[in-house]
Amino acid sequence: MDGHTGAAPREGAAAPQLRLDDLLDDLQAQIARVRATQQRVHALLEAVLAVGTDLDLAVVLRRVVQSAVTLVDAEYGALGVLGEEGGLKQFVTVGMDEETIAAIGHHPQGRGILGLLIREPRSLRLADLTTHPDATGFPTGHPAMHSFLGAPVRVREAVFGNLYLTGKRGGAQFDTDDEVVLATLAAAAGVAIDNARLYDAVQRRERWLTASGELTRSLLRGTDPAEVLDAFTATVREMADAALVTLAVPVPHTSALVVEAAAGKGTDRVRGLVLPDTNLAAKVYSSGETVTTDDWSTDPRTEHDTTPLPPGPAFLVPLGTPEHVRGVLQVSGLPGRPAFADAVVAMIAGFANHAALALEIAEHRRAAEQLLIVSDRDRIAGDLHDLAVQRLFSAGLSLQSLRAQCADRPRATVRIEGVVDDLDEAIKIIRSTVHALKPHDTTTRAASNTNLRTRLVAETSRVSADLGFSPSLRMTGPLDTLVTDDIADQLLAVLREALTRTARHPHADTVDVAAEATNTRLTLRVTDDGRGIDPARTRATELGGTLTLTPRRPTGTTLEWAVPLFAGNG
Repeated sequence: MDGHTGAAPREGAAAPQLRLDDLLDDLQAQIARVRATQQRVHALLEAVLAVGTDLDLAVVLRRVVQSAVTLVDAEYGALGVLGEEGGLKQFVTVGMDEETIAAIGHHPQGRGILGLLIREPRSLRLADLTTHPDATGFPTGHPAMHSFLGAPVRVREAVFGNLYLTGKRGGAQFDTDDEVVLATLAAAAGVAIDNARLYDAVQRRERWLTASGELTRSLLRGTDPAEVLDAFTATVREMADAALVTLAVPVPHTSALVVEAAAGKGTDRVRGLVLPDTNLAAKVYSSGETVTTDDWSTDPRTEHDTTPLPPGPAFLVPLGTPEHVRGVLQVSGLPGRPAFADAVVAMIAGFANHAALALEIAEHRRAAEQLLIVSDRDRIAGDLHDLAVQRLFSAGLSLQSLRAQCADRPRATVRIEGVVDDLDEAIKIIRSTVHALKPHDTTTRAASNTNLRTRLVAETSRVSADLGFSPSLRMTGPLDTLVTDDIADQLLAVLREALTRTARHPHADTVDVAAEATNTRLTLRVTDDGRGIDPARTRATELGGTLTLTPRRPTGTTLEWAVPLFAGNG
């Protein structure tokens, strides 16, 4: 009986022990969850600090994606930056190597599930994105993806882009905690992105002000405008981090533009190139509106554009105000790069407007200085004519009168006649100097010289109907200042004859014309891919120049006509 009564308490004590073990297990589980939460909070805080420690926007975007992948333990992550028209203009990825990205071919455009998050900017969690009604599938070469988690990134209440996470590691699904963590990181990322953009704006404005000041000082110092334009395009290329920058200005009395300055890769192919009125640059010039494109080679607006710009993002801005456009600035990025940021386009547009104003002020200053020079020359010419010539003429008359009084002194008479002849010669020299100083001589000469570029454009345009296509024309150097009228007439005659002969042969598909002037030489090159051209050589030999014909492979001929230029030509 004692043994029986002793066993009962031991059985009763086992139940509290089991409950205590359960409570301890629950407590340990709670502690584990608290520790996991604590670790995750610490990781989140470290991620927030990481994305906020740099002010370079590209670095910030990369860190945001990397932090998001780490926090929710995802295999792939991306940040899609929204464009003005609602699509994705930039896509920063983590988890894919360069070979996989190259195999896919292009970044997403903002359709399917990504487009859903763009249209409805709120957190989205899916167990399998391939079964969603908005899913559009993956392109060839894209890795398989199923679990999905997305969250918008807002900058000052405006949606900057979206974070996309796929492939929870271990085959698990993204949970509510993952969603909360990603939303918190997205909020912190918005602040970091805003700070980076503000810093970038300050840096751009500083570069803009520095470049604008240097441009103005160069113009006001009297630097050659051609050098200023080259420096201007080089500065724009540096400010925009572009591959190629060109500046096209109008050819007087025509609807064409000519690339006057260029900086970057491929300048030899574009400098001096004449752009017909069908090119996109001509449309920007006539409208005065900025045009941007994500890819120059695939944009429908550039389908018939002959400008040899590299494929990739580009934008064109008018130089000046819409009411007075002085030219068109074309900025091209490297292939594969994202489209130029709106802030960069706005900065370059503002810099271009400042440059146009500075150029106009410099032109007015040069015109005022030229007017002052002309006035001084006119005054000097009047003084020479009214004072020096008349006094010399009066002295000559006095000597002639004295000669009559010395008729009986032959030696004195001969000497007086010699002095009178010297006075006549001096009067002739002064009169020729007066004639050279007259302002109408210089202005008339300048007016005749400024037509050469216009005449070249007209000559190549005239033969377009006969050829069935427009010849490519390139004009470089001081064609309008160093080439005299007689040499210009000979050059145009050679060009006209070469183009006419080419038009007579039905096998030519392209004709390239290049006119180049240096301080000592004028060169004309006409290249076709037809049967060839054979104009007369006399026009070159008469002017002390040369004409050569070189076969072009596989078909065609290159004609090069060159004559010397001298300082007196200008």
